[in-house]
Amino acid sequence: MIEKWGIRARVTLVAFIPMLVVAALMTATHTSLRLGDLDDALRARAQAYVRQTAAASEYALFAGDNRTLQQLLEVLMLEDDMAGVAIVGRDGTLLARAGTLELAPPAHRQPADAPATKRLRIVEPIQPRPLPTDGAIDLDTADDNALGTLFIEMSLERLDRRRAALLWIAAGWMVVVAAGSLALARRMSRTVSGPIRNVADTVLRIGRGELDHRVPVSGGGSLRALAEGVNEMATRLSIAHASMSRQIEEATAELRARRDEAERASIAKSRFLAAASHDLRQPLHALGLFLSELSQQRLDERSRELTDKLMLSAEAMDGLLDSLLEISRLDAGALSPVKRSFDLRERLERLVDGQSGAAAERGLELRLRCPPCRAHTDPLLLDRILGNLLANAIRYTRGGRVLVACRRRGARLRVEVRDSGPGIAAEAQKVIFDEFVQLDNPERSHDKGLGLGLSIVRRLTDLLGLPLTLRSRPGLGSVFAIELPAARTQGPQRRETRALDSFEGVCVLLADDARHEHDALAELLATWGCVIDDAHAPVADAPTPDILIADQAARGATATLELLARIRARPGLDALPAILLDEAPAADSQARARAAGAHLLGKPVRPARLRALMHRLLGVDTGPPEPPA
Repeated sequence: MIEKWGIRARVTLVAFIPMLVVAALMTATHTSLRLGDLDDALRARAQAYVRQTAAASEYALFAGDNRTLQQLLEVLMLEDDMAGVAIVGRDGTLLARAGTLELAPPAHRQPADAPATKRLRIVEPIQPRPLPTDGAIDLDTADDNALGTLFIEMSLERLDRRRAALLWIAAGWMVVVAAGSLALARRMSRTVSGPIRNVADTVLRIGRGELDHRVPVSGGGSLRALAEGVNEMATRLSIAHASMSRQIEEATAELRARRDEAERASIAKSRFLAAASHDLRQPLHALGLFLSELSQQRLDERSRELTDKLMLSAEAMDGLLDSLLEISRLDAGALSPVKRSFDLRERLERLVDGQSGAAAERGLELRLRCPPCRAHTDPLLLDRILGNLLANAIRYTRGGRVLVACRRRGARLRVEVRDSGPGIAAEAQKVIFDEFVQLDNPERSHDKGLGLGLSIVRRLTDLLGLPLTLRSRPGLGSVFAIELPAARTQGPQRRETRALDSFEGVCVLLADDARHEHDALAELLATWGCVIDDAHAPVADAPTPDILIADQAARGATATLELLARIRARPGLDALPAILLDEAPAADSQARARAAGAHLLGKPVRPARLRALMHRLLGVDTGPPEPPA
């Protein structure tokens, strides 16, 4: 506890304790001596009374004059503190007694205290005085010739009162000395700790930035040197602070100029990326639609080969653009997850079925182990995560098998993607999540991917708050695992009511201001068996539309949503499904689309994605999402 005291309290304690100890020792010594003096004085007085009375009673005792003995004892009772006195003859007969005295068996020169009665008892034999002789006769003066025994008891009450008064006086002096010592110690501590506290206060204020504050210089010796040293330190700090402030201002001005320059460059880059994105997405979108339609035509072998290569190139460009834009959106925080409950096994089955062809081409066994379960997270982002993990496992596994497994862990579901590939060394298990990192692709071959998949996986799992783990050893394969919150089991779901790959007779209301993209999308939908109607100039005898597909990249989100509202205001179209196309849709655009009951799809649109979304909107009703478990 003393370690937490301040300097003033410590100095006070150091000065107070020695003075208090010395005062206590002196008082205790003086009091002990005074108490001993009082006790010795009483005993000396009692011995004097005994000797005088024994001498005075010798002749009366010899003569058998008991009356004289009684008078002698009554005179003795007039002395202070006398409680009782008695004379007993040689034969034990009581000859005279005065006061209160309990006679005991005679004892020869055996003084005894009586603590029970607070008395001092003295027993003295009365000896005959020796007669004058010429030396020829030696009289025996042994105790056997005693004439009698004198008993005296003196009260100790007055002595006890004087002892108590003396102890109270000593205690009072101790209190006075302690108070005086404490006052003196505090005064001494102020003289010692005052300058030190001034130094501490000045250092504290200097630390807060008050560099003009100084310590009052007083006294001499080390305290004066300490105060002068602190003042000199404060002066140097003030000079250094002024110099640093100037340097900081100059550096701040330079940084501000560079920041402004960087902001201008960032704005220019953003404008360039926006323009490039628009200019790239539009032709890529149209190119993909035209190639998809072209692939469904009757072509000779050479034309079919060229068409396939064109589609592969277009898909590679589309994938690279999507990956770059997706990373930029994740880094900018423009992507907001939409969490809901869904059938996890159904999505895993769909994911495995979609990759089964690629696994078969590489001679791999692709398997799924998943019990019936439901999860609660963003299903589309989860598809993106697991799709990248599964695609990587198939791409880098040369032989063996790839397993997608799911098992329950309490209130969570653990989904693992296992492969029998080459494995990943421990020092590379963190690097692989960086952009454009491919451990076994130094030549940057495009058929081995772009090195962005795991980077996107890491960002998406962080966005959704899903733990991502990796276990791998070289030569023993790898296991990527994520944990999802499980959802409560939902009631029976309504399943697909439209046959797969069948859009025969589906009326699509198409709204697109870009003519070449409108024509490409219309021709693609027509090859799927759809009936196309123009949302801006509907045909009078066209059938009731089943779905709306609108491109809001050119018209803007507000105008497109207003168009959707006008169409749904028509009789019988209040629940018309809608798909909105946009370039790298932002989070606010997605929120507005969801609020309007529409689904947003990024451009360039892949026909497979468009087809899957149309199937879901036209043939599957998943019902309202469940709350999380």
